[in-house]
Amino acid sequence: MLNVISTGEAIEEVLNCVQGASTGTEFVSLSACLGRKIAKDIISGEFIPPFSRSTVDGFAVSASDTYGSSESIPAMLTLKGEILMGEKAEEKIKKGECIRISTGGMLPAGADSVVMLEHTQTDFDGLCLVFKAVGPFENVTKKGDDIVPGRMVIKKGTVLSSKHIGILASLGITEIECTKRPVVAVISTGDELVEITEKPADGKIRNINSAMLSALLLENGCDVVDSGIIRDSKAELEKALKIAADESDVILISGGSSAGARDLTAEIINENGSLLFHGISMKPGKPTIFGSCFGKPVFGLPGHPTAAYFVSVRMVLPLLTKLGAVAKGTKKETAVLSCNLPSNHGREEIVCVELENGKATPVFGKSGIVSLLSESDGYVIIDRNCEGLKTNEEVTVNLF
Repeated sequence: MLNVISTGEAIEEVLNCVQGASTGTEFVSLSACLGRKIAKDIISGEFIPPFSRSTVDGFAVSASDTYGSSESIPAMLTLKGEILMGEKAEEKIKKGECIRISTGGMLPAGADSVVMLEHTQTDFDGLCLVFKAVGPFENVTKKGDDIVPGRMVIKKGTVLSSKHIGILASLGITEIECTKRPVVAVISTGDELVEITEKPADGKIRNINSAMLSALLLENGCDVVDSGIIRDSKAELEKALKIAADESDVILISGGSSAGARDLTAEIINENGSLLFHGISMKPGKPTIFGSCFGKPVFGLPGHPTAAYFVSVRMVLPLLTKLGAVAKGTKKETAVLSCNLPSNHGREEIVCVELENGKATPVFGKSGIVSLLSESDGYVIIDRNCEGLKTNEEVTVNLF
């Protein structure tokens, strides 16, 4: 008989196991950094923009030369030439002078503003008539208006998305130091398992859990090592665990967690590390194992797909997030139950539901039924101290 602990106690044990642990950092190219968590603050070493520039097509001027100008009394400035976008402004303007400038063009020395083209006229023997006054730095983006050297532009721990790429590119940053993705080894155990490419003979089933768990891990910012199918042999499983411990940060063993005669996982963990718990008050997922083996955290997950999935969501993902994984998070939605939902007091129960028009309808099925997850929109967690939920009771649905 399993000596079960509460889900809360189990999660606490799991997280304490990796207290202060880290997967380290690595440099990732700008083109591959989406979804990665940065390991250090990114500090600017440059001015952005690197020079003062015009935001309009017009004429670069000293604002004081335009004061008092109007349609009836324009300011008359000597036109000194033109600055095109991408050109360095070599010429300096003096009082009473101006230079034609394009949008994005570099503001020349002596100028502090730009008069828009539509407020000027230039058909007067090298003169430019200005019909509207401008203030200092009007129609101008000043050097460093966006970013100055020493400014923190992206904070440590930020998960990079497309909105961050522009600022990194503007600073010429081509590699970013990011936390390494946790590497998770997935081992499936059982004499009954065959590869998903095979047609199962009588008494055999395809290795569903490796594919499902690998997808869940990839979806939540981890790298996966598929350790394959291991038969019900203590020597084979122990060997596979040693190899997995060298190749990964965390190990998941699917199957072999029951209290039956074929339960080898708990025995191997006990002999080569520390067994922290075997059994949690959670349905599905009661026979879950957790411990440390060959220096790495190891989960013994139930063989049934739904149970393995929910134990991974409730136990494995919090540990991986603490190690640096970028979990996608769980969106939640409030709904009302379409029917009574009884539950056994003393254990946390997870029930899959369908959502329609604000109502949550339970999708019933045993933990070994594969279609249960794909037919559901989310799940409801019934607290271990609750004996059930009633029709029309408001519940929180965790969406897939």
